[in-house]
Amino acid sequence: MNAEIIAVGSELLLGQIVNSNARFISQQLAGIGINVYFHTVVGDNPDRLRSAIEIAEKRSNLIIFTGGLGPTKDDLTKETIARHIGKKLVMDQEALESIELYFKKGNRVMTENNKKQALVLEGSMILPNHHGMAPGMMVENGNCIYMLLPGPPKEMEPMFLQFGTAALSKQVKEDEKIVSRVLRYFGIGEASLETEIDDLIEQQTNPTIAPLAADGECTLRLTAKHQDIMVANSMIDEIEQKINSRVGQFCYGYDNTSLMAELMKVLNEKQLTVSAAESLTGGLFQQEITSFPGTSSVYKGGVVCYTNEVKKEVLKVKEETIEKYGVVSVECAKELAENVASLVSTDIGISFTGVAGPTELEGKPVGTVFIGISIKGKQTVVHELLLGGTREANRTRSVKYGCYYLIELLQESQKA
Repeated sequence: MNAEIIAVGSELLLGQIVNSNARFISQQLAGIGINVYFHTVVGDNPDRLRSAIEIAEKRSNLIIFTGGLGPTKDDLTKETIARHIGKKLVMDQEALESIELYFKKGNRVMTENNKKQALVLEGSMILPNHHGMAPGMMVENGNCIYMLLPGPPKEMEPMFLQFGTAALSKQVKEDEKIVSRVLRYFGIGEASLETEIDDLIEQQTNPTIAPLAADGECTLRLTAKHQDIMVANSMIDEIEQKINSRVGQFCYGYDNTSLMAELMKVLNEKQLTVSAAESLTGGLFQQEITSFPGTSSVYKGGVVCYTNEVKKEVLKVKEETIEKYGVVSVECAKELAENVASLVSTDIGISFTGVAGPTELEGKPVGTVFIGISIKGKQTVVHELLLGGTREANRTRSVKYGCYYLIELLQESQKA
Protein backbone atom coordinates (compact mmCIF):
# COMPACT_ATOMS: atom_id res chain seq x y z
CA MET A 1 0.00 0.00 0.00
CA ASN A 2 1.45 3.35 -1.08
CA ALA A 3 0.18 6.46 0.65
CA GLU A 4 0.08 10.17 -0.03
CA ILE A 5 -0.72 12.81 2.57
CA ILE A 6 -2.57 15.93 1.44
CA ALA A 7 -2.66 18.77 3.96
CA VAL A 8 -5.42 21.28 3.23
CA GLY A 9 -5.16 24.86 4.45
CA SER A 10 -3.99 28.19 3.05
CA GLU A 11 -2.38 28.97 6.42
CA LEU A 12 0.16 26.20 5.68
CA LEU A 13 1.11 27.77 2.36
CA LEU A 14 1.40 31.19 3.99
CA GLY A 15 3.80 29.79 6.56
CA GLN A 16 1.53 30.72 9.46
CA ILE A 17 1.68 27.17 10.83
CA VAL A 18 3.99 24.20 10.27
CA ASN A 19 2.71 20.99 8.70
CA SER A 20 3.54 18.76 11.67
CA ASN A 21 0.64 16.43 10.81
CA ALA A 22 2.41 14.99 7.78
CA ARG A 23 5.46 14.08 9.84
CA PHE A 24 3.35 12.44 12.54
CA ILE A 25 1.25 10.41 10.10
CA SER A 26 4.31 9.32 8.11
CA GLN A 27 5.96 8.03 11.28
CA GLN A 28 2.84 6.08 12.23
CA LEU A 29 2.37 4.61 8.76
CA ALA A 30 5.99 3.44 8.66
CA GLY A 31 5.30 1.48 11.83
CA ILE A 32 2.52 -0.52 10.16
CA GLY A 33 4.36 -1.04 6.89
CA ILE A 34 2.64 1.51 4.66
CA ASN A 35 4.92 3.45 2.32
CA VAL A 36 4.58 7.23 2.08
CA TYR A 37 6.00 8.58 -1.16
CA PHE A 38 4.44 12.05 -1.40
CA HIS A 39 3.42 14.96 0.85
CA THR A 40 1.20 17.60 -0.75
CA VAL A 41 -0.02 20.92 0.64
CA VAL A 42 -2.92 22.72 -1.03
CA GLY A 43 -4.86 25.84 -0.10
CA ASP A 44 -8.55 26.20 0.68
CA ASN A 45 -9.60 26.10 -2.95
CA PRO A 46 -11.86 23.33 -4.32
CA ASP A 47 -10.44 23.37 -7.86
CA ARG A 48 -6.83 23.11 -6.71
CA LEU A 49 -7.75 20.44 -4.15
CA ARG A 50 -9.52 18.39 -6.81
CA SER A 51 -6.47 18.69 -9.05
CA ALA A 52 -4.25 17.47 -6.21
CA ILE A 53 -6.57 14.50 -5.66
CA GLU A 54 -6.47 13.54 -9.34
CA ILE A 55 -2.67 13.56 -9.29
CA ALA A 56 -2.54 11.56 -6.05
CA GLU A 57 -4.91 8.89 -7.39
CA LYS A 58 -2.50 8.12 -10.23
CA ARG A 59 0.38 7.27 -7.89
CA SER A 60 -1.13 6.22 -4.54
CA ASN A 61 -3.83 3.84 -3.38
CA LEU A 62 -4.21 5.50 0.03
CA ILE A 63 -4.77 9.25 0.30
CA ILE A 64 -4.91 10.80 3.76
CA PHE A 65 -6.29 14.33 4.08
CA THR A 66 -5.77 16.62 7.07
CA GLY A 67 -7.75 19.82 7.58
CA GLY A 68 -10.79 21.40 5.99
CA LEU A 69 -13.43 19.60 8.10
CA GLY A 70 -14.49 22.62 10.17
CA PRO A 71 -17.70 24.72 10.14
CA THR A 72 -16.63 27.68 8.00
CA LYS A 73 -17.10 28.25 4.28
CA ASP A 74 -13.42 27.69 3.49
CA ASP A 75 -13.57 24.18 5.02
CA LEU A 76 -14.25 22.31 1.79
CA THR A 77 -12.39 19.00 2.01
CA LYS A 78 -15.45 16.76 2.49
CA GLU A 79 -17.48 18.61 -0.11
CA THR A 80 -14.72 18.46 -2.73
CA ILE A 81 -14.03 14.75 -2.21
CA ALA A 82 -17.77 13.94 -2.22
CA ARG A 83 -18.21 15.59 -5.62
CA HIS A 84 -15.04 14.00 -6.97
CA ILE A 85 -15.92 10.39 -6.09
CA GLY A 86 -19.68 10.77 -6.51
CA LYS A 87 -20.68 10.27 -2.89
CA LYS A 88 -23.37 12.09 -0.92
CA LEU A 89 -22.73 13.88 2.37
CA VAL A 90 -25.07 12.63 5.09
CA MET A 91 -25.60 13.71 8.66
CA ASP A 92 -23.99 11.47 11.27
CA GLN A 93 -26.38 11.59 14.18
CA GLU A 94 -23.87 10.49 16.80
CA ALA A 95 -21.43 13.20 15.72
CA LEU A 96 -24.20 15.81 15.73
CA GLU A 97 -25.25 14.87 19.26
CA SER A 98 -21.62 15.06 20.38
CA ILE A 99 -21.29 18.57 18.91
CA GLU A 100 -24.54 19.73 20.52
CA LEU A 101 -23.40 18.35 23.88
CA TYR A 102 -20.09 20.20 23.52
CA PHE A 103 -21.90 23.54 23.23
CA LYS A 104 -24.37 22.66 25.97
CA LYS A 105 -21.58 21.83 28.43
CA GLY A 106 -19.92 25.15 27.69
CA ASN A 107 -23.23 27.00 28.08
CA ARG A 108 -22.80 28.40 24.56
CA VAL A 109 -25.22 28.84 21.69
CA MET A 110 -24.48 26.52 18.76
CA THR A 111 -24.69 28.34 15.43
CA GLU A 112 -26.27 26.54 12.49
CA ASN A 113 -23.01 26.20 10.57
CA ASN A 114 -21.58 23.92 13.27
CA LYS A 115 -23.92 21.17 12.07
CA LYS A 116 -21.76 21.06 8.94
CA GLN A 117 -19.06 19.36 10.98
CA ALA A 118 -21.31 16.32 11.49
CA LEU A 119 -21.64 15.68 7.74
CA VAL A 120 -19.81 12.56 6.56
CA LEU A 121 -19.28 10.76 3.28
CA GLU A 122 -22.07 8.24 2.69
CA GLY A 123 -20.93 4.70 3.39
CA SER A 124 -17.73 5.77 5.13
CA MET A 125 -16.25 4.33 8.30
CA ILE A 126 -16.52 7.01 11.00
CA LEU A 127 -13.49 7.89 13.12
CA PRO A 128 -14.84 9.48 16.33
CA ASN A 129 -13.36 12.75 17.55
CA HIS A 130 -12.97 12.63 21.34
CA HIS A 131 -10.90 15.82 21.42
CA GLY A 132 -12.91 18.11 19.17
CA MET A 133 -16.05 18.20 17.07
CA ALA A 134 -15.58 17.13 13.44
CA PRO A 135 -15.33 13.34 13.07
CA GLY A 136 -12.85 11.74 10.71
CA MET A 137 -13.84 9.13 8.13
CA MET A 138 -12.47 6.50 5.77
CA VAL A 139 -14.07 5.39 2.51
CA GLU A 140 -13.05 3.19 -0.41
CA ASN A 141 -13.77 4.11 -4.00
CA GLY A 142 -12.35 2.16 -6.90
CA ASN A 143 -8.74 1.26 -6.21
CA CYS A 144 -8.22 4.04 -3.68
CA ILE A 145 -8.85 4.52 0.02
CA TYR A 146 -9.57 8.05 1.24
CA MET A 147 -9.06 8.96 4.90
CA LEU A 148 -10.16 12.38 6.16
CA LEU A 149 -8.77 13.72 9.42
CA PRO A 150 -9.16 17.06 11.26
CA GLY A 151 -6.35 19.61 10.99
CA PRO A 152 -5.61 20.50 14.64
CA PRO A 153 -2.91 18.07 15.88
CA LYS A 154 -4.59 17.80 19.31
CA GLU A 155 -7.60 16.28 17.53
CA MET A 156 -5.89 14.48 14.66
CA GLU A 157 -3.15 12.62 16.57
CA PRO A 158 -5.35 10.82 19.15
CA MET A 159 -7.95 10.06 16.46
CA PHE A 160 -5.35 8.52 14.19
CA LEU A 161 -3.71 6.53 16.99
CA GLN A 162 -6.99 5.23 18.40
CA PHE A 163 -8.96 4.59 15.23
CA GLY A 164 -6.95 5.34 12.08
CA THR A 165 -4.06 2.92 12.51
CA ALA A 166 -6.40 0.04 13.41
CA ALA A 167 -8.52 0.69 10.32
CA LEU A 168 -5.49 0.84 8.03
CA SER A 169 -3.78 -2.19 9.57
CA LYS A 170 -6.71 -4.29 8.34
CA GLN A 171 -5.93 -3.17 4.80
CA VAL A 172 -2.35 -4.48 4.99
CA LYS A 173 -1.80 -8.16 4.12
CA GLU A 174 -3.08 -10.21 7.03
CA ASP A 175 -0.38 -12.87 6.51
CA GLU A 176 2.44 -10.35 6.90
CA LYS A 177 3.61 -9.12 10.30
CA ILE A 178 5.48 -5.82 10.49
CA VAL A 179 8.08 -5.04 13.15
CA SER A 180 9.75 -1.66 13.49
CA ARG A 181 12.58 -0.48 15.74
CA VAL A 182 14.18 2.95 16.02
CA LEU A 183 17.88 3.23 16.93
CA ARG A 184 18.90 6.61 18.37
CA TYR A 185 22.39 8.10 17.93
CA PHE A 186 24.18 11.12 19.33
CA GLY A 187 27.67 12.49 18.74
CA ILE A 188 27.75 11.56 15.04
CA GLY A 189 26.32 13.61 12.18
CA GLU A 190 23.76 12.29 9.71
CA ALA A 191 26.23 12.37 6.82
CA SER A 192 28.90 10.49 8.80
CA LEU A 193 26.39 7.92 10.01
CA GLU A 194 25.16 7.23 6.48
CA THR A 195 28.71 7.01 5.16
CA GLU A 196 29.57 4.34 7.74
CA ILE A 197 26.61 2.15 6.75
CA ASP A 198 26.15 3.22 3.12
CA ASP A 199 26.61 -0.31 1.75
CA LEU A 200 23.94 -1.65 4.11
CA ILE A 201 21.51 1.06 3.02
CA GLU A 202 22.24 0.34 -0.66
CA GLN A 203 21.60 -3.39 -0.19
CA GLN A 204 18.44 -2.98 1.91
CA THR A 205 15.33 -4.87 0.90
CA ASN A 206 13.81 -6.48 3.97
CA PRO A 207 14.52 -5.16 6.61
CA THR A 208 14.58 -1.58 5.41
CA ILE A 209 16.81 1.13 6.91
CA ALA A 210 15.47 4.69 7.05
CA PRO A 211 17.83 7.43 8.37
CA LEU A 212 16.49 10.64 9.93
CA ALA A 213 18.21 13.61 11.54
CA ALA A 214 16.67 15.99 14.08
CA ASP A 215 17.92 18.46 16.74
CA GLY A 216 21.53 17.34 16.69
CA GLU A 217 20.60 13.66 16.80
CA CYS A 218 20.28 10.88 14.23
CA THR A 219 17.88 7.97 14.13
CA LEU A 220 17.61 4.83 12.05
CA ARG A 221 14.21 3.18 11.66
CA LEU A 222 14.55 -0.54 10.94
CA THR A 223 11.42 -2.24 9.57
CA ALA A 224 11.02 -5.93 8.78
CA LYS A 225 8.09 -7.87 7.32
CA HIS A 226 7.48 -11.59 7.77
CA GLN A 227 4.65 -14.04 8.43
CA ASP A 228 6.29 -14.93 11.75
CA ILE A 229 6.80 -12.01 14.13
CA MET A 230 9.69 -13.79 15.84
CA VAL A 231 11.48 -14.13 12.52
CA ALA A 232 10.84 -10.44 11.79
CA ASN A 233 12.41 -9.49 15.13
CA SER A 234 15.36 -11.78 14.42
CA MET A 235 15.86 -10.06 11.05
CA ILE A 236 15.98 -6.68 12.77
CA ASP A 237 18.37 -8.00 15.43
CA GLU A 238 20.74 -9.15 12.68
CA ILE A 239 20.83 -5.84 10.80
CA GLU A 240 21.08 -3.88 14.06
CA GLN A 241 24.14 -5.93 15.00
CA LYS A 242 25.78 -5.16 11.65
CA ILE A 243 25.04 -1.44 12.00
CA ASN A 244 26.22 -1.14 15.58
CA SER A 245 29.40 -3.09 14.91
CA ARG A 246 30.36 0.10 13.04
CA VAL A 247 28.62 2.94 14.91
CA GLY A 248 27.42 1.35 18.14
CA GLN A 249 29.49 3.70 20.31
CA PHE A 250 27.08 6.50 19.33
CA CYS A 251 23.86 4.54 19.95
CA TYR A 252 22.21 5.56 23.21
CA GLY A 253 18.70 4.13 23.05
CA TYR A 254 15.64 2.88 21.22
CA ASP A 255 12.33 4.11 19.88
CA ASN A 256 10.83 7.13 21.71
CA THR A 257 13.48 7.61 24.36
CA SER A 258 15.65 10.73 24.70
CA LEU A 259 19.03 11.57 26.17
CA MET A 260 17.35 13.10 29.20
CA ALA A 261 15.15 10.01 29.65
CA GLU A 262 18.24 7.79 29.51
CA LEU A 263 20.01 10.04 32.03
CA MET A 264 17.01 9.76 34.35
CA LYS A 265 17.22 5.95 34.15
CA VAL A 266 20.91 5.93 35.08
CA LEU A 267 20.43 8.38 37.95
CA ASN A 268 17.55 6.35 39.35
CA GLU A 269 19.43 3.06 38.98
CA LYS A 270 22.43 4.46 40.84
CA GLN A 271 20.28 6.46 43.29
CA LEU A 272 22.23 9.64 42.57
CA THR A 273 21.06 13.25 42.75
CA VAL A 274 22.02 16.06 40.40
CA SER A 275 21.89 19.86 40.44
CA ALA A 276 22.58 22.34 37.64
CA ALA A 277 24.23 25.73 37.19
CA GLU A 278 23.10 27.18 33.86
CA SER A 279 24.39 30.27 32.13
CA LEU A 280 23.95 30.12 28.33
CA THR A 281 21.21 27.44 28.58
CA GLY A 282 19.12 29.66 30.83
CA GLY A 283 17.39 26.83 32.73
CA LEU A 284 16.79 24.57 29.72
CA PHE A 285 18.41 21.56 31.40
CA GLN A 286 16.28 22.06 34.51
CA GLN A 287 13.13 22.57 32.46
CA GLU A 288 13.70 19.31 30.60
CA ILE A 289 14.61 17.17 33.59
CA THR A 290 11.62 18.39 35.60
CA SER A 291 9.25 17.45 32.76
CA PHE A 292 9.54 13.82 33.90
CA PRO A 293 7.28 12.53 36.68
CA GLY A 294 9.15 11.53 39.83
CA THR A 295 12.06 13.87 39.08
CA SER A 296 12.39 14.88 42.72
CA SER A 297 14.06 11.55 43.47
CA VAL A 298 17.10 12.55 41.38
CA TYR A 299 16.89 16.32 40.91
CA LYS A 300 17.05 18.65 43.91
CA GLY A 301 17.40 22.09 42.31
CA GLY A 302 19.72 24.47 40.53
CA VAL A 303 20.63 28.03 39.63
CA VAL A 304 20.21 30.01 36.44
CA CYS A 305 23.37 32.12 36.68
CA TYR A 306 23.02 34.21 33.57
CA THR A 307 24.89 37.24 34.92
CA ASN A 308 28.35 37.50 36.42
CA GLU A 309 26.85 38.84 39.63
CA VAL A 310 24.86 35.64 40.20
CA LYS A 311 27.88 33.51 39.34
CA LYS A 312 29.91 35.34 41.97
CA GLU A 313 27.36 36.09 44.68
CA VAL A 314 25.20 32.94 44.58
CA LEU A 315 27.54 30.29 43.21
CA LYS A 316 30.71 31.78 44.70
CA VAL A 317 32.80 31.72 41.53
CA LYS A 318 36.04 33.48 42.50
CA GLU A 319 36.53 37.05 41.30
CA GLU A 320 40.06 36.18 40.17
CA THR A 321 38.72 33.27 38.07
CA ILE A 322 36.46 35.58 36.10
CA GLU A 323 39.10 38.31 35.79
CA LYS A 324 41.85 35.92 34.66
CA TYR A 325 39.95 33.39 32.55
CA GLY A 326 36.50 34.88 31.90
CA VAL A 327 33.12 33.23 32.37
CA VAL A 328 33.43 31.31 29.09
CA SER A 329 36.22 29.07 30.32
CA VAL A 330 37.19 25.68 31.67
CA GLU A 331 37.92 27.23 35.05
CA CYS A 332 34.53 28.91 35.41
CA ALA A 333 32.66 25.76 34.29
CA LYS A 334 34.61 23.73 36.86
CA GLU A 335 33.79 26.05 39.76
CA LEU A 336 30.14 26.31 38.74
CA ALA A 337 29.71 22.51 38.68
CA GLU A 338 31.50 21.98 41.99
CA ASN A 339 29.83 24.88 43.77
CA VAL A 340 26.26 24.10 42.70
CA ALA A 341 26.67 20.51 43.94
CA SER A 342 27.87 21.90 47.28
CA LEU A 343 25.15 24.57 47.43
CA VAL A 344 22.29 22.15 46.77
CA SER A 345 23.92 19.12 48.46
CA THR A 346 23.79 16.72 45.51
CA ASP A 347 25.99 13.86 44.33
CA ILE A 348 26.50 15.52 40.96
CA GLY A 349 26.79 19.11 39.77
CA ILE A 350 26.57 19.99 36.08
CA SER A 351 27.27 23.42 34.61
CA PHE A 352 26.75 25.11 31.25
CA THR A 353 28.59 28.28 30.28
CA GLY A 354 29.38 29.63 26.83
CA VAL A 355 28.37 31.80 23.91
CA ALA A 356 24.89 31.04 22.58
CA GLY A 357 25.00 33.93 20.09
CA PRO A 358 24.36 35.89 18.02
CA THR A 359 27.62 37.74 18.84
CA GLU A 360 30.91 36.58 20.31
CA LEU A 361 31.76 37.01 23.99
CA GLU A 362 35.14 37.49 25.65
CA GLY A 363 36.77 36.99 22.27
CA LYS A 364 35.19 33.51 21.99
CA PRO A 365 33.20 32.66 18.84
CA VAL A 366 29.49 31.85 18.87
CA GLY A 367 28.94 28.20 19.79
CA THR A 368 31.83 27.97 22.25
CA VAL A 369 30.49 25.95 25.18
CA PHE A 370 32.01 24.54 28.37
CA ILE A 371 30.16 21.80 30.25
CA GLY A 372 31.42 20.99 33.74
CA ILE A 373 30.56 17.77 35.56
CA SER A 374 31.43 17.29 39.21
CA ILE A 375 30.72 13.84 40.69
CA LYS A 376 31.25 13.29 44.41
CA GLY A 377 34.53 11.52 45.04
CA LYS A 378 35.82 12.02 41.50
CA GLN A 379 37.83 14.66 39.68
CA THR A 380 35.73 17.32 37.97
CA VAL A 381 35.61 17.00 34.18
CA VAL A 382 35.06 19.89 31.76
CA HIS A 383 34.13 19.34 28.11
CA GLU A 384 34.70 22.05 25.51
CA LEU A 385 32.47 22.28 22.43
CA LEU A 386 32.46 24.47 19.36
CA LEU A 387 28.95 24.18 18.00
CA GLY A 388 28.51 27.32 15.89
CA GLY A 389 24.80 26.95 15.13
CA THR A 390 21.89 29.29 15.81
CA ARG A 391 21.34 30.64 19.31
CA GLU A 392 18.51 28.20 20.03
CA ALA A 393 20.34 25.26 18.44
CA ASN A 394 23.44 25.97 20.54
CA ARG A 395 21.36 26.00 23.73
CA THR A 396 19.46 22.81 22.85
CA ARG A 397 22.55 20.90 21.75
CA SER A 398 24.45 21.99 24.86
CA VAL A 399 21.84 20.35 27.09
CA LYS A 400 21.95 17.17 25.00
CA TYR A 401 25.73 17.04 25.17
CA GLY A 402 25.52 17.55 28.93
CA CYS A 403 23.22 14.52 29.25
CA TYR A 404 25.41 12.49 26.89
CA TYR A 405 28.65 13.23 28.75
CA LEU A 406 27.10 12.60 32.15
CA ILE A 407 25.66 9.24 31.02
CA GLU A 408 29.10 8.28 29.67
CA LEU A 409 30.83 9.17 32.93
CA LEU A 410 28.32 7.28 35.06
CA GLN A 411 28.47 4.20 32.83
CA GLU A 412 32.28 4.27 32.84
CA SER A 413 32.33 4.37 36.64
CA GLN A 414 29.98 1.36 36.67
CA LYS A 415 32.34 -0.62 34.39
CA ALA A 416 35.31 0.39 36.51
